Amino acid sequence: MASLSLHSTPVRYFLEVAQAGSVNQAASRLFVAPSAVSRQIAKLEDGLGAALFERQARGMVLTAAGQRLAAHLRHAVADAGQMLDQVRQLGQESSARVRLCCTEGFATDFMPAFMQDFWRAQPGSRVELLVGAPDAVSQWLLRGEADIGLKYAVAPEPGLRVEHSARAPVLAVMAPDHPLAASERVALADVVRHPLLVGSAGVTARQLFDLACNAQGLRYHPVFVSNFSSVMLPLLRSPQILLSGLLTVAHRVREGSAVARPFSEATVLRQRRLQVLSLEGRTLSPPLRACVDALARAIAEAAPPG
Repeated sequence: MASLSLHSTPVRYFLEVAQAGSVNQAASRLFVAPSAVSRQIAKLEDGLGAALFERQARGMVLTAAGQRLAAHLRHAVADAGQMLDQVRQLGQESSARVRLCCTEGFATDFMPAFMQDFWRAQPGSRVELLVGAPDAVSQWLLRGEADIGLKYAVAPEPGLRVEHSARAPVLAVMAPDHPLAASERVALADVVRHPLLVGSAGVTARQLFDLACNAQGLRYHPVFVSNFSSVMLPLLRSPQILLSGLLTVAHRVREGSAVARPFSEATVLRQRRLQVLSLEGRTLSPPLRACVDALARAIAEAAPPG
């Protein structure tokens, strides 16, 4: 196989299987039979002379060769999209499209304020925003469906580059009249004695809180669980406590309707980072670089380190 076309059927089917981890799921997304997907994968492997997947009981797992090909093709798709944007806008006054993605906690207050400031600095910019779960943010970037992502993370992710990183410890957020609000720091054992509003199992604050509680042999019984933080903030009343990062609740802290207290223990609750992400190996255009820089400034202003 002399060359690969980004739009060829084998390449499209390969990327879909790499993304889904399953021939059946890929076939469902492509609206074709699983046998058709398998034939195209076999055709691509034969043409390249290399196995791209390991067929395992849990699905299709990329080999080292498959991982390298998938990374190359994803970069090529993203770069081609950026190049087409630049060509379309050549000679026009409008700035390039900026495609952002973030988790839900940033969408209600932080991102709208950021976009207003960004438009003032970059008039004529076209901004698109996708909002979803942490895993969705990563996948949008890996598939080239977004240029820049914003999410909490505890470790680097393969295929993604960290453009900016800031400390984002998990905090105990409560009403100003809460019994623990007078303390500068709160102990984990004291927090679990109060009614808790917590994120669902896929939310990093919940994951780290569970690890910290397990390390100390503590148990807690949440009164409300949701993957949608915007629904939890209006519910917050004393003696309830919400687990959150400062950036998510900064507007409530500024207006005086909530206080955010760090935990006194040096636990995993302090290890979380707020990351601005892009696709690894991709060269960001000047408008995208300006957006990354503006995000870094906005994060520092909204939730200064301390």
